[in-house]
Amino acid sequence: MKSSNRVIMLGDCQSFYASVEKADHPEYKDRPLVVAGDPERRSGIVLAACPLAKGKGITTAERLGEALAKCPDLVVIKPRMQKYIDVSMQITEIYKTFTDLVEPYSIDEQFLDVTGSMHLFAESSEELANMIQSQVQEATGVYTRFGIAETKILAKTACDNYAKKNPSGIYTLTKEMLPETLWKRPVSDMFMAGSKMTRHFTVMGLPTIGSVAQTPLGKLKQMMRRKFGKNSDIKAEMYWRIANGIDDSPVRPGTHQVAPKSVGHMITLPRDYAKLEEIKVVLLEQTELVCQRCRGLGFMAHVVSVGCMGADFDRPTGFSRQIKMEDPSNITNQVYSWACRLLEMYWDGLPIRRIGISVTQLTTDTEYQLSLFDTRREKSMALERVTDALKNKYGESIVMRAVSKTEAGQAIDRSAKIGGHYK
Repeated sequence: MKSSNRVIMLGDCQSFYASVEKADHPEYKDRPLVVAGDPERRSGIVLAACPLAKGKGITTAERLGEALAKCPDLVVIKPRMQKYIDVSMQITEIYKTFTDLVEPYSIDEQFLDVTGSMHLFAESSEELANMIQSQVQEATGVYTRFGIAETKILAKTACDNYAKKNPSGIYTLTKEMLPETLWKRPVSDMFMAGSKMTRHFTVMGLPTIGSVAQTPLGKLKQMMRRKFGKNSDIKAEMYWRIANGIDDSPVRPGTHQVAPKSVGHMITLPRDYAKLEEIKVVLLEQTELVCQRCRGLGFMAHVVSVGCMGADFDRPTGFSRQIKMEDPSNITNQVYSWACRLLEMYWDGLPIRRIGISVTQLTTDTEYQLSLFDTRREKSMALERVTDALKNKYGESIVMRAVSKTEAGQAIDRSAKIGGHYK
């Protein structure tokens, strides 16, 4: 199907976390509200602000103390990440009643390809968007905005630059409209153009999105080569295609379900860890988490990598090293023994504040080489399958190693969080 015949939507949830909380707390309907780190300590950053809070000058990612200074009667709610994930999945299911081509872009944004199904529900894409918008709000209390176009990049652009500022929350952007709309906007409004890239474009004499779009691709590549070196052709073509709304990528429902090339986890520690025994506790917890994920995905790994970093970023300390194990494994104790080798060989003895472990060169766990010298392997695998099942059913903290109960352990605190935020 040609792109000119496609009807792509990007659905975006307004102030998502804050909207979920307002839906659950109708008593705060007419009050400015933010979702932020730690309301009791009045610390952390603002993760989401409702429109009323934004009207007071509060912005996402600013410090909670600054937000309270702007609005002393601000309602501050601690984040509930599991709740937001559940509502996001509920919205996905609503989208799927209109098309089976739904691709999550983030927790609050999803692409929909309604090309083949629109005629079943509405006369126009705007009418369909309004219908979906109403169903989502009725079911979840969350207000959604929709950018509509023939490509994913234009749908994203339509949503970010127009639908969010449109009273209806819906905006259709066609390629024919670009000269009179998007191309007149400053280059800072272009998707993927951050403040640094905006300065580079301005210095190159490209102050608007249109000036990037209308520069012949060959010339733009030459300009960027002079600025960034000979390896900048891919970056030049990416920005040129974005400015022109060119995007051949389809809406892929399984886009986040591809097989990984590595599995890893890193943690920032609450204090400096200066003793090897303490570091090993956290390394064991990290190894257990990584191996559990490998088992859940059906993989074993050949290579294990360990990285440590000190607290002073101006004078970086630490190491990042990898080692190939004798046999592929997803058994915690086996992988941990190799990880400890790296830690003992390369740690310089200075305090660390971050530690991570990852495994690569993954192979399926349905086939592996039996060892005459490792008679406990099958027993270990069976035991870990049981503990994985218990954790999946009852939560990560249902089965825990004794060392996690020590002062150095972080597994108990981590089990109460999703993505670094409390559930």
